Amino acid sequence: MSSVVVVTGASGGIGRACARAFAERGAAVALLARGEKGLQAAAEDVRLRGGTPLVVPVDVSDADAVEAAVERVETELGPIDVWVNAAFSSVFSPFKKMTTEEFRRTTEVSYLGFVYCTSAVLQRMLARNRGTIVQVGSALAYRSIPLQSAYCGAKHGIRGFNEALRVELLHDKSNVHTTMVHMPGVNTPQFRWLLSRMPQKAQPVPPIYQPEIAAQAVLYAADHPRQREYWVGASTVLTILGNKVAPGLLDRYLARTGYRSQQTGEPQDPDAPVNLWEPADGPEGADFGAHGAFDDQAKARAPQLALARNKYKLLGAAAALAAGTGVLVRKVRR
Repeated sequence: MSSVVVVTGASGGIGRACARAFAERGAAVALLARGEKGLQAAAEDVRLRGGTPLVVPVDVSDADAVEAAVERVETELGPIDVWVNAAFSSVFSPFKKMTTEEFRRTTEVSYLGFVYCTSAVLQRMLARNRGTIVQVGSALAYRSIPLQSAYCGAKHGIRGFNEALRVELLHDKSNVHTTMVHMPGVNTPQFRWLLSRMPQKAQPVPPIYQPEIAAQAVLYAADHPRQREYWVGASTVLTILGNKVAPGLLDRYLARTGYRSQQTGEPQDPDAPVNLWEPADGPEGADFGAHGAFDDQAKARAPQLALARNKYKLLGAAAALAAGTGVLVRKVRR
């Protein structure tokens, strides 16, 4: 019997890549997002790759709608085996230029959306005493950077929430697991559809990875959920370790470079879509797919991920520096 997987934010970016990857395993994949065109295209992706799609339009910041979505998935596809939280929104802006409504909306989607989805599916998983929840995190869950205060706050919040939940599950000796995958800069459409007040077009902080690398890491985490968290990419590892060793020095470095490293040098398009309030891939929009505008820069391979799949544990910054790319698996035994 094929597994039942739910992916939030499935219409684009990492969520879209995850939906494709689970479909290649023959899974039934429930696709949760707001954008109609993106969802329909994601469903076709799943079908072409051998999976069974179920399109469920939902705004994850609406707790009642999330509860109804979970009920629909279990009614139409069966008990949920894996839930992947990847939906988010954000604003590229200095905090002083953000409105409180923009900050609230970002927090409701990018933090509370994870909480609402986890809560809704957790009750069903606990009743069956099985299931896995994968939270898609970021290096920014450990180290905040300028121009993304709301998003950084949300990722820090998810990490704190998820750690507390994990300890409670361990205390209860539950067979339900939760784990978190911390991503580097990824080539996704978000840099063309997020609200931005920067003078130039937004970009991920280099080095940039393709969304398929992120999806491979999510699949590995779903297969090995007893591991506490995963750090994807040498840049993520170095950022997290640098923040632990010399946070004040990193503050000053980011103050000098953080604005420039998040902009391409090209003028911002005044007519660029904005998905904070409405989906950019709605009825009047377009399907953005999994990839963003940085295919010529993004890394398509992760040697350390292959090593992790073969159960080599890369411990310490030396291994990350030597490989220069990929995944560092940080394991905490039960």
